[in-house]
Amino acid sequence: MELSDHIRIFRKNWLWIVLLTVLGLGASAAYTVTRTPTYESTSTIFVSSQAGGTAAELQQGSSFTQARVNTYIGLARTPIVLDPVINRLDLPGTAETLASSVRAAAATNSTLIAITASDTNPERAAATANAVAASLATVVPALEPAATDGSSPIRLSLVSEGQPAAAPASPSIPINLTLGMLVGLALGISFALIRTRLDDRVRTPRDAETITKAPAIGAIAYDVKAQERPLIVHVDPLSPRAESFRALRTNLQFLDMGGRSSFVVTSSIASEGKSTTTINLAIALADAGNRVALVDADLRKPTVADYLGIEGGVGLTDVLIGRAAVDDVMLPWGGRSLFVLPAGKIPPNPSELLGSQKMGSFLAALEEDFDVVLCDAPPLLPVTDAAILARMTSGAIMVVSAGRATKHQLAGATEALNTVGAKLAGFVMSMVPTRGPDSYYSAYGYGYGGYGNVYSREAPAKKKWPRRGSATSATPRRRDQSDRPAVEAGGFSRRSTREAQRSE
Repeated sequence: MELSDHIRIFRKNWLWIVLLTVLGLGASAAYTVTRTPTYESTSTIFVSSQAGGTAAELQQGSSFTQARVNTYIGLARTPIVLDPVINRLDLPGTAETLASSVRAAAATNSTLIAITASDTNPERAAATANAVAASLATVVPALEPAATDGSSPIRLSLVSEGQPAAAPASPSIPINLTLGMLVGLALGISFALIRTRLDDRVRTPRDAETITKAPAIGAIAYDVKAQERPLIVHVDPLSPRAESFRALRTNLQFLDMGGRSSFVVTSSIASEGKSTTTINLAIALADAGNRVALVDADLRKPTVADYLGIEGGVGLTDVLIGRAAVDDVMLPWGGRSLFVLPAGKIPPNPSELLGSQKMGSFLAALEEDFDVVLCDAPPLLPVTDAAILARMTSGAIMVVSAGRATKHQLAGATEALNTVGAKLAGFVMSMVPTRGPDSYYSAYGYGYGGYGNVYSREAPAKKKWPRRGSATSATPRRRDQSDRPAVEAGGFSRRSTREAQRSE
């Protein structure tokens, strides 16, 4: 995982991170406020040897006292030292209770013992520290073996008395708040990483590229009004979302499909925007001067006719069963070089119809007569229709909705295409956020008007699609009816489409 991925994760989960950090800070503040302040006071005693007057004897005595210091430190918290303190100060509890609030320590190679006492009352803490020091100074000489003259070889002297503390030693507000904030921050970051790891949604083009092993050929911006205006290229050609379809058109023209130009547009699951993507792409291609055939090959839940506002009662199904000719049911639309074939009636055997030899011949004839053929097909996971169609065309275009399909679903859809030997030409990310950490689309806020250009639907094509049997020409070559490929499903005449386009 790269640094940019971590930044994206933190940007995406910043609210949770801040929330948990604030909770940690609040918890530590609440803990600090509810604790009873404890004061500490320290007294210091000096351990010395009284034996000898020569340098050698003094050195020997110093070594002896340093060796005994640790013993005296342990002795400071024993009942023999603490019981006199309890009696003297009239303290409640036993020696064990007092020992929990008393500690003794000494630096390395030092004969100074620091005795610290803690209490909720600063004066009592100071008195306890001084009393323990005095009691230890009395007990130690009595315990050590006496010298030849009957005196003790060790002497403990009080060198620093404990004073009442002005501020409590605990709880420490700065330390507690800092620890609480750090713990909350660590929890927030951990939560963000775990949440991202458990998130199985496809949210970025990188996720889709990793699964499909196909290139990203477009990203369609999310639009809150998409349901109100699904044909955005037609109704609002200057919008950023319409521009994304024109970018998709440009990228599609650079795909190497072996000279063919028919595509099946599908998705892994329903409601990923495949139908609106297909229609808007067809309109964008037609605006660039290409002759486009839009076929509604979704024989289960067709929607193309509804979106375009045309009659869809007769269409592809009728052509495939020989009940209608293509010339009668394929309709020009929008004053463009765009011809639409609705799905027609829903048949009981859609997969068989779409996988028939008639469908293959029909698509081959359309490729001869049009620059681009787009087939809107059902999702891949529920049914096999799109996989069957993809084998008959130059490839499939997968529409992946950002944040809707899971990685498992996208992998299953890709596997469905690979199983039948179909080519996945690329994928299109739909409903891509325009803001936030998962944003991929860059909006063109200035529009075209800022440069004095006027949008025209009759703009010259930037690139012509290669036709089967032709190098680069996008205009159908003239030939008579005998030269037209025979299509068992009723046939399609280029002359009739041109006449219909001129009449409109």
